[in-house]
Amino acid sequence: MAKIKKLLVANRGEIAIRVLRTAKEMGIKTVAVYSEADRNAPHVIMADEAVLLGPPPSSESYLLGDKIIKICTQLNVDAIHPGYGFLSENADFADKVEKAGLIFIGPSSDAIKVMGNKLAAKKAVGSYNIPMVPGTDEAITDPEYAKKLGKEIGYPILIKASAGGGGKGMRVVRNENELEENMNLAISEATSSFGDGSVFIEKFIESNKHIEVQILGDTHGTILYVFERECSIQRRHQKVIEEAPSMVISAELRKQIGEAAVRVAQSCNYYGAGTVEFIYENGAFYFLEMNTRLQVEHPVSELITGIDLVEQQILIAEGKELAFKQEDIKLNGHAFEVRVYAEDPENNFLPDIGTLTTYVRPQGYGVRVDDGFEQGMSVPIYYDPMIAKLITYGATRDEARKRMIRAIDEYNITGIKTTLPFCKYVFEHEAFIDGSFDTKFVEKYFDSNSLANNNLEEEKIAAAMAGMFFNKGSQQNKAIAKVDSKKSNWKQRAFK
Repeated sequence: MAKIKKLLVANRGEIAIRVLRTAKEMGIKTVAVYSEADRNAPHVIMADEAVLLGPPPSSESYLLGDKIIKICTQLNVDAIHPGYGFLSENADFADKVEKAGLIFIGPSSDAIKVMGNKLAAKKAVGSYNIPMVPGTDEAITDPEYAKKLGKEIGYPILIKASAGGGGKGMRVVRNENELEENMNLAISEATSSFGDGSVFIEKFIESNKHIEVQILGDTHGTILYVFERECSIQRRHQKVIEEAPSMVISAELRKQIGEAAVRVAQSCNYYGAGTVEFIYENGAFYFLEMNTRLQVEHPVSELITGIDLVEQQILIAEGKELAFKQEDIKLNGHAFEVRVYAEDPENNFLPDIGTLTTYVRPQGYGVRVDDGFEQGMSVPIYYDPMIAKLITYGATRDEARKRMIRAIDEYNITGIKTTLPFCKYVFEHEAFIDGSFDTKFVEKYFDSNSLANNNLEEEKIAAAMAGMFFNKGSQQNKAIAKVDSKKSNWKQRAFK
């Protein structure tokens, strides 16, 4: 493939900015697209050119694949980077991009299609010696058959949508009496969310960790793993805090799970950046799914390896071979990422959309903020409520953890509620510090009173300090008044 000279980023917010920055560093001209809600967004200003897609709803703007391709042909664009979300895992869009003579910065449309369907993915990796969670490898619609399978697998079981993710179309069933109702709910939600009501059943592993492996593959058959990330702190089956590496993965297991991730990628002839997700429990790991795109949490992998994953995506799309081997990738230090959502953790993490009255980012060594907002901007109701990603790096896990607490304290956001107080609560919690946490952290340790009590304590401390400064200030004012009085008397005497 020829060198990419002009790149369109088919996305918005922080990921659009992330891609634009690397493209500029590589000397590539850039084009941004935007909706009417994002007319004054930073990613629009940063790009060399910007084109309006349409009204705010994503169905009328960022999901208009045909219009995006047309813009590329009009502006002589060579390649499209889809970011994540929107069209990033849309196999039909990737296929259309390729047929239009453009470069899709991602895997082949075939790989997206296979791994985008959990049942197809399970079938693809079946002969590659990948540990699998006990369950079905076909779609199920008959509740009676599901009950039979539930008895064979053993409760609790998990009903999962074959298409999509993010916790949608997913139901935990703890006994046979709950099965039919939850199955119908899962099918209904999967149909409305993904247009595909296919569901399947797996054994539900209660206390597990969510471990994922970053992989890179070129178009010449080389696939490497870029170590693992721990993504177990979640709410509603969606990640809030990630770290790399995981403190529970030994060097030996790291090699095993990394090589398993490579085999998953080999099963669909994968190239580009991707992530293979696993469930981990008591030293054992099981394949969960593969995300055929860049992940939100990719910065933690970049920080512990020194590899710019977006740069690698672009180089791979240009047809270049990976310039390093597996043994060249070294693990160095520890990194955390927290997703700063416009949500109220004291109110069941419900979205809290509004205007960023105050927006001041933390700074300092080992602190990185990937965002797409500025002070005074409004957080649109039409898209994901993530405002930013706050990332910290340290030589050790504890150093990175303490740096994150400091950075959270420095992050000044007013006008809306955010997940920052919840994240600080997690970083100070004993279960997080010692690594004993799992995907049930919120259910086990957190409730709205946890933050309310913390806020009350902070208010008491603030009031006490204010009182101390007030009293001290009053004493100083009295002393100054006496000096001023003397000065005044001196002036009166001197100028009589």
